Order: sequence, then structure tokens, then C-alpha cells
Amino acid sequence: MNDDSEHASPLKISRRRLLISGAGAAAAIPALARAAAMPPAAAGTGGPAVAADGMLVELTVNGRHHRLRLDPRTTLLDALRDGLALTGTKRGCDHGQCGACTVHVGGRRVVSCLTLACTVRDAVTTIEGVADADGTLHPLQQAFIEHDAFQCGFCTPGQIMSGLACIREGHAGNPDDIREWMSGNICRCAAYPNIVTAVQQAAAPSKGKSS
Repeated sequence: MNDDSEHASPLKISRRRLLISGAGAAAAIPALARAAAMPPAAAGTGGPAVAADGMLVELTVNGRHHRLRLDPRTTLLDALRDGLALTGTKRGCDHGQCGACTVHVGGRRVVSCLTLACTVRDAVTTIEGVADADGTLHPLQQAFIEHDAFQCGFCTPGQIMSGLACIREGHAGNPDDIREWMSGNICRCAAYPNIVTAVQQAAAPSKGKSS
């Protein structure tokens, strides 16, 4: 009779060792996934550089240039609020459905909660950059005050940024157009009639600038 202790197969693995090996492999998966998500360094290509602690992202916001070290998955909203302390841009639904996070990129309105910061190449304007340097309010901001176009004020920055774009795009000629082209901005306080009136006032040629 063969002695199993002397002729054991070299491939035989105990249940305990198998469980330990499996646990170690499972623990390594998140790190491998993070490494796979990081794009390769773009040295000499003009692209963003990648370091161990994130991607170097350069943003021009309200006329000022910034260099931030960010996770590649960071949204423009998080970069503005957490990276630059520009908290005027609000986080509402975080799904691009309420418009509270609206900013301008290259003069076009975008929902910053769905925009990756590392993809932004054009200048960004937030609500903090709308008023003049001396603090004089933009005509649309002043119109919002005059017509009580807000209640809680949470959606107001996004409403104003969308209203500015609406005027610049030529979609503020009448109340129906304003409602249609600002339909992506939700006001839970239902101040819509006042918002429309404020945009109409700011859009009038005699009332001031549109951007």
C-alpha cells in the first residue's frame, strides 16, 4: 500500500491555503481597477500629465488660471466647489436633470455635474464671475432681485447662468421661448413667472449686456 504522506501530489492545496490565496487576489482587484482607469502619462504630447496622486488639470475660471491635481473621474462641479472653493455653483440632483449646477464653458451652458474636469479646455464662467469686478451686479442679477425671481435661492445661480445663455443665444424674445429654452432648470419654489419676467427685462436692448 502506498504511503500518502510520502507520495502526496505536489498540486494538492489545502482548503485553508486556497481561501487565503483567493482573499489576497480579491483584495488586489480594486487597486488594479484604479490603475487601469488612470490614463498613461502624456509627456511631450501636450496632454495632461498623470502623477501617482492624480491628474494635473488646468482650468481657467472667471479669468483666472488654476492648476489642480485631481482624480480623472472628478466632475467640473466638484473641482469648482471642492478644489477652488467656488460654492456658488450648486449640487442639486447630481444627474444633470435640475440645472442647479449650470456654468458656462467656452460661452456655452453645461451641467457641471456631468462634465469631467479633465475634459474642459475652454474658459469657465461661474456665478461668481458674472458681476463686475467692483461688485456691480449684472443686469440679469439685478432683475432677479427686482422681480423676486427666487425664494430659497438654491437654484438661482443655475437659473441666472442659464438665463444669460438664453439671452446670448437669442432665445429670450418672448415668454414662451424663455420657458422652452430654460426648461432644464428646475425651481422647486415655483418662481417661474418671476424668472421669465427677469430674463425678459435683462434681454431688452435698453437694459444692458447679455454676458
